Amino acid sequence: MIRIAAVGDIHLGPDSAGVLRPAFDTLGDCADLLLLAGDLTRHGTPEEARVVAAETAGLPVPVVAVLGNHDYQSDRQDAVADELRSAGIHVLEGDGVLLDIDGTPVGIAGTKGFCGGFAGRSGSEFGEPEMKSFIRYTRASAEALGRSLRELREAGSVLRIALTHYAPVPDTLAGEPREIYPFLGSYLLAEAMDDEGADLAVHGHAHLGTEHGMTAGGVQVRNVAMPVIGQAFSVYHLSPDGSAHESRHSASRGAAAHAARART
Repeated sequence: MIRIAAVGDIHLGPDSAGVLRPAFDTLGDCADLLLLAGDLTRHGTPEEARVVAAETAGLPVPVVAVLGNHDYQSDRQDAVADELRSAGIHVLEGDGVLLDIDGTPVGIAGTKGFCGGFAGRSGSEFGEPEMKSFIRYTRASAEALGRSLRELREAGSVLRIALTHYAPVPDTLAGEPREIYPFLGSYLLAEAMDDEGADLAVHGHAHLGTEHGMTAGGVQVRNVAMPVIGQAFSVYHLSPDGSAHESRHSASRGAAAHAARART
């Protein structure tokens, strides 16, 4: 059984240094890897990224991350990624990483993803060049995710996890205003997961959403935005046959308070 800890939307800044570290220090007892589902900083500055790097440096489990829209805010996303990588974090964007977890090859394919909406209520590559560019960006993200999942399968991964910031399904958006669903994710991400095969999908972004969902092809989807899970991380269990189970992890007092603030 592989234990996957996951959280997104931690929105760290200089004043939150150290708030998650006590909980993260327990990962060796309850998880085999940690997934960070974007929006790790507040405004996407290298200074904020250093706080994230310090929270995760030297953890007893591998850490894999994608960036989120907040991490792009200052147009310093490359510098943010560099700061995270300096702490040993695998930062993905349209690629994947294959990890050996106690002899089981586990592949994580990652992309930030983007907007566009869901089947029957989505944008299309038609009309103004701005609209075409908007949807093409999403399509390119989904295609890269699918390609990464395929490459991980071909490389021998027994389990594959799709890690995004934006949502692949509307299920995990329940609680958000329906008017903004097209800005919270895209069905193209789910199509890539179903076409190429994933055992679990993890995303963030939707602070008012719901934790559990599923793609049309049966991939379990989890919204791990900290305001949704209400703690430092949740832990999901995957067996080599792809079946998923989950457990709750008691957050440290500081992490719980940080999660409560993130809801506002």
